[in-house]
Amino acid sequence: MSGDTSVFSESFSQTTTTQKRTLSALLAARLVKKRHQSENEQDLQEAAIQLLNHHQNLGDLLLEVSPPPSKVLCSKEGNNCGKPEVQTLPVNGDSILVSALQRQASKLGVPVSVLSARTIVERIWELSMVPEGTSRSVLLTTEKRDKMACLILSSKNLLSHNAFSRLLFCKEIWKAEKPPVLEVVWHLHKESIVSLEELLESNSKSAAEIDWLHNDLRLLCSDPRDPTQGSEVCWQIFSDFVTVLVRNAFQESQELSNLKRIPQVCFTVLDAMLSWVLGAVSNDKQEQESLRVKAATFWTHGFDVSVYRGAISVGTLKKFFIHTLTQILTYEPQLKVSDAIGMQSEWSFAKTCPLLTSLYRKLFVLFTAEELMAHLQQVLETHEVNWQNVLSCVSTLLVCQVQAQQKLKDLLTHLLTSAFEVYELESMITAFLLARQASLEGPAVFISYSEWFKISFGNASSYHGNSKKSLVFLLKFLSDLVPFEPPQYLKVHVLHPPYVPTKYRPLLLEYVSLAKTRLADLKVSIEEMGLYEDLSAVEAAAQPRCQAEQDVEKAIVLFVNMGRIPASVMEASIFRRPYYMSRFLPALLSPRVLPDKPDSQMTFIESLKKADKIPASLYSTYIQACQKEKQRQLEGVSVEMKSDKPREPLCLLKAGLNELTHLISDQDKVEDVSAQIALVSEVLKSIINDSSGDLFKEPSIKLNVVAPKLEPLETEVTDLILKSFCQNLLESSKNNPPNRHGNWASLYVKMLCGHRLLLKIVLTRLLQLTCHQGPSLSGVHILGLSAFVIDLHESERMVPLVDTGVHLVSFTECVTQLLTCSTEESMTFCLRFCVAAVSYGLCKLETGSVEEMQAYVPHGIFKKLQYLIPRLAAEARVESVEDGAESVWSILSDPCLSWKSSALALWRHYNFRKLAKLAEFKLTFKDWVMAELDVQPGRDALSESERQEYQHWACYQQYLQACPDVGGCAGDLVTACTVLINAILDHSQRSKTVNSMQPLGSVLCWYSNTCYTDIICRLQEMVFDLELMQARAVAAGALHEDGHFLFRLIRERFSKIQINQSLSSQLVQQQELHAITRIITSLPPSVLLRTNLEKKKISLNCEEFFHFVNAEQKNGCFRACVLPYDLTVHFFRGLLSSSIACKKPSHAVNAVFTECYLKCPLLMSSAGFWWPKLEPVLWSQWSRLIEEPVPAELQKMADCQIWARSALCGKAGSPPSDSPFVLAAFLYFSFLRQSSNKNIGAVLGGIDEDCEQLLVFLLFFSVVDLISSKLHHTETMDLLRAKECCIDIVKHLEDTGNLIILFHVQEKGQSPYQVLYTMMPDLQIELMPLAFYCLFPSLDQNLLSSVMKRQDFLHVALQMYSGMVKLFLDGVDVSTSRDKQPSSKQVDSAELMGAQQFLLQVISQCPQESFAYRKQLEDACADLDPEVKAALTFRLNPIDNDSLYEEPDFL
Repeated sequence: MSGDTSVFSESFSQTTTTQKRTLSALLAARLVKKRHQSENEQDLQEAAIQLLNHHQNLGDLLLEVSPPPSKVLCSKEGNNCGKPEVQTLPVNGDSILVSALQRQASKLGVPVSVLSARTIVERIWELSMVPEGTSRSVLLTTEKRDKMACLILSSKNLLSHNAFSRLLFCKEIWKAEKPPVLEVVWHLHKESIVSLEELLESNSKSAAEIDWLHNDLRLLCSDPRDPTQGSEVCWQIFSDFVTVLVRNAFQESQELSNLKRIPQVCFTVLDAMLSWVLGAVSNDKQEQESLRVKAATFWTHGFDVSVYRGAISVGTLKKFFIHTLTQILTYEPQLKVSDAIGMQSEWSFAKTCPLLTSLYRKLFVLFTAEELMAHLQQVLETHEVNWQNVLSCVSTLLVCQVQAQQKLKDLLTHLLTSAFEVYELESMITAFLLARQASLEGPAVFISYSEWFKISFGNASSYHGNSKKSLVFLLKFLSDLVPFEPPQYLKVHVLHPPYVPTKYRPLLLEYVSLAKTRLADLKVSIEEMGLYEDLSAVEAAAQPRCQAEQDVEKAIVLFVNMGRIPASVMEASIFRRPYYMSRFLPALLSPRVLPDKPDSQMTFIESLKKADKIPASLYSTYIQACQKEKQRQLEGVSVEMKSDKPREPLCLLKAGLNELTHLISDQDKVEDVSAQIALVSEVLKSIINDSSGDLFKEPSIKLNVVAPKLEPLETEVTDLILKSFCQNLLESSKNNPPNRHGNWASLYVKMLCGHRLLLKIVLTRLLQLTCHQGPSLSGVHILGLSAFVIDLHESERMVPLVDTGVHLVSFTECVTQLLTCSTEESMTFCLRFCVAAVSYGLCKLETGSVEEMQAYVPHGIFKKLQYLIPRLAAEARVESVEDGAESVWSILSDPCLSWKSSALALWRHYNFRKLAKLAEFKLTFKDWVMAELDVQPGRDALSESERQEYQHWACYQQYLQACPDVGGCAGDLVTACTVLINAILDHSQRSKTVNSMQPLGSVLCWYSNTCYTDIICRLQEMVFDLELMQARAVAAGALHEDGHFLFRLIRERFSKIQINQSLSSQLVQQQELHAITRIITSLPPSVLLRTNLEKKKISLNCEEFFHFVNAEQKNGCFRACVLPYDLTVHFFRGLLSSSIACKKPSHAVNAVFTECYLKCPLLMSSAGFWWPKLEPVLWSQWSRLIEEPVPAELQKMADCQIWARSALCGKAGSPPSDSPFVLAAFLYFSFLRQSSNKNIGAVLGGIDEDCEQLLVFLLFFSVVDLISSKLHHTETMDLLRAKECCIDIVKHLEDTGNLIILFHVQEKGQSPYQVLYTMMPDLQIELMPLAFYCLFPSLDQNLLSSVMKRQDFLHVALQMYSGMVKLFLDGVDVSTSRDKQPSSKQVDSAELMGAQQFLLQVISQCPQESFAYRKQLEDACADLDPEVKAALTFRLNPIDNDSLYEEPDFL
């Protein structure tokens, strides 16, 4: 540096002394200066080199030539891989390092590349050294990592100057005492100094390098440091090296390189690592969280496709995965088939090590279920396998890939077919193991083993049914399995044996005997089996006492659901009596405090007692023990109570469901969802045991839809399940619509369907929330529950039908029916629920066809929307110009939209419009009327005027003009009226059916709490229009008379009801008749009569109404032979009104009255009964219509009433009418209305003796009342009064020949009394024998003797007794209370005995003339009891009878 200073000083002095110099002088000075500087630099460099030669350390030089370490290694922000960023060395440093190495190499006489390689390896070896007593590590410390970065820079510099040989470097590395640290190798590989392939290829000792790489990779996976201390580098090393190993071990043919040894090395290392992982699985079953398992779990990340980031082709990855799967299935095949048979119940998906199931799922990603099942079949056929791994792999495949379930069935079919073709045991045992393994995963995945065994071997067409050799092969196979079989499978084989022809039954019996012996050795008794024990259950059977308690619980559930004692209990009481008496009954009759109101268990016990299935002594002991138990509690003695279930499984359930939500929300872990659902299913089994029994074989489940109730534990479990579903839905919907949610919802629902009892509980809770607590739910709950219902609908084939107590329906239909729209509150909730449900369903297949959408949208819920949206949003009543094209899900998820706005947007959506055009989804006119009838006017969302406006829009704009294909009426008022009436009647029956499940209320409540009045107003408007059209048609002479639509409709409805003559049908008929009568009386009276135009003359026709009265109304009268007042007055008012259209109204009225006498006497008797109320109404109406005297027939009716009153006062004059029937009706009903106690006999004494027909008709009315008194539970005084009335009339008929004409008037040719039986209800006609034997035995002896003198009396008595016996045998209801509840089912036996004694008396006392018609009497007694027949035969053969007493002639 002194030379440079002198030059600088000299130049400075010259410049200062001479301020002005020439250009040449300046240039000359500059050249001199540059020459001096160059000489000084060379001197300085030579001096430095000399200094290094004297104090040289090349190892330190490699580290010192670089910039400070803090500036060498850095990670860019956002660099995920943590790659070191290497900066460029200064040029001067490059030349110094190279020059130093060259000078040293020259001095040593070795090539510079050799020296540089040895020098770098020495430094690497120093970095790899660890202090004594410290375990080996594959990662560098921070300080060593900085030094390694410097080495990398130096190595790159040497490579750039051709002063470094990769080959020599590799050889030097392997010559070192210890192999380098794995991170060092990674740095060399990553920075392209020496690749891992070159390093491995350079070593001739493959075993050593395999051992080194295998051990270091294991240490890498076991690195315990925190992420802040190097795990990012650890992960990068792992991913880079695994990529190298897989690429070289499974390279495609076109990718083959010049490296010959490396593929085998990589292949071996990968296999060694897999064996290490599988060893961790097998050795750490009890320590799933051990360090070894954690390390092995880290290695399994090498099977994530994302690790390779496209660096390896899919074909190579498939080869790697399929090889790995093969290695797993064949890993250490130490277990024998016999071991697998006994242990496979522990190898289900839920019980398999999570590390192994996770590995399986990763390997399955690139393959279809068909490819995996084909490979499994190939491995089973060509390798000796590890059965534990094979069966756990099958379980994982079935749980995680739904398509694999059908492929497994195909494989089982192939195996069994092959086995029986060549009688191969290997295929046979494989099929059995696979089927049993699949059944372990539950019915949501595969059928139970018992079902599979029955399907495969339970009928003549099974695999073994074609020959004896096949049968022997099967039985031999099953026999060989017996020593190793778990007891549950032996039970299946014994209780559901394979099909065996009769002649080969001994072969089967040998196997059954062997199996039972084995069960006895295992101390498992078939006789001690529970009634509902799952034969193929994995878990060990419960202890007999515990099993009996489970049987009792399930038997009670079945009893409640079916309403009778289960068949399994009845069978057990006969065929399994030891178990029934020693286990079942003690469990059922365990002492407890009996409830005040009998519960289901007590009702079940009482039913068993009535069926003589509980001994009286045992029942008595039970009652006493229950009383003692109650006394103990009253005295303060603590009673040990057992909890329903342990709390720990609930914690596991919560954790499992939370983990499921986490997996669903993480897009990278979607493939783990199905496995987690399977784990949740396993936890649910431990909480709610739903082992299969009779309940779970039923095609339906019974739900209490009126008041669903659950136990606290059941409520807690179902709330967790439903809450989890709602949370999962929200998490899935944060970024994606439902059509991108994946299949988690479907798997979730199918899992629940596999737990039959749990499913019933969940559905019950769902009904509680939606149908009973709906308005209180938040928007999130409504969205989640509606989506759950849609997913249930999608899996409808797996969801059993619901028994509501009325009929069987799908659960979706059940929810739809219970979603009422009767009040503003319920309508609002129903709208919100249905909008959410339909939006979710449409969005699940938003781009699909209309046919595909039907599977996701329940038509019942869709119809609810079609009803509610136009009703609550008037904007929807206007046809939209454009269809909405926005996403369905955006409609629902937009926070700015209200529910009403969302509903309108959905209403206008094109997919909604497309579905609305389908017939199944169209809301028809009848559907609309039924829905409108549900509305309660006082709590409606619409006011009176708004509701009327809406109903007019619906009737006249929406449906009247619409075509029938879309539920309209095509402009036909008759069709519209028919639909209205049918809907009203159907709604009435439906409402009464629903009310039958609830506390009884007034019938009028239905009419007052619905829109019945509004719909009747719409019907009246349409009928009025029809009447105007008919009047115009009559005036124009263009009326086509084909009957009134109202009576056609009535005939059609009653014809359908009368198909079944059961008691329930009769009650339905009564309800129908009441509703029809109410509708008729609300319509214009003129509809009851038709106006005919014949020869330009208008007449009235009542034929249809007469037929209606005679066929239907007579069976629905509130009392016999009397129509309701409303209907009676309605007809007569209609008659008077319609007569105005005739030229002579009085003549028209008289003509109709004449027809009534002959064709519909019931109308006349009803007029006689109601005349005090009827007369002022008719007189007033006639005076308003026309200024003429009342018609003659109408006046006769008034005169008959006056005559009857006079007769009651003893002042009867000549009868005003020529109709004895009408006179009798007015007289009898007036007699009933009198307040005095005057009997009918006194009244008849004041009437002209020559009135035989009048007396017969009076007797008819009194007999009808006598039957009514017997038929109903009336007061005793009513029955005695009716009987006395009959006896008084009979006394006056004593001398006539028509005394008993009433009791065989059904026979033809008995006019004029034939018309009487058209008035009587059918039931009363059947009960005429009862009236006969109630009346005639009550006559005094003289009167009876007089009656018996009639020649036909005996014949009538025999006919009546025959009818009495038939009533007794058929069990006809003859005693019914006022509330229509039957109180006895047949004629009382005492009454029948009394009738028999009376008939025997008649037979013995009748004169001989009564036996003149022998043939008739013999025919009449053909079906009688032997005693009556013998008595009659005795009287019919008097000569033969006398011969019995003649003395014998011995001569």
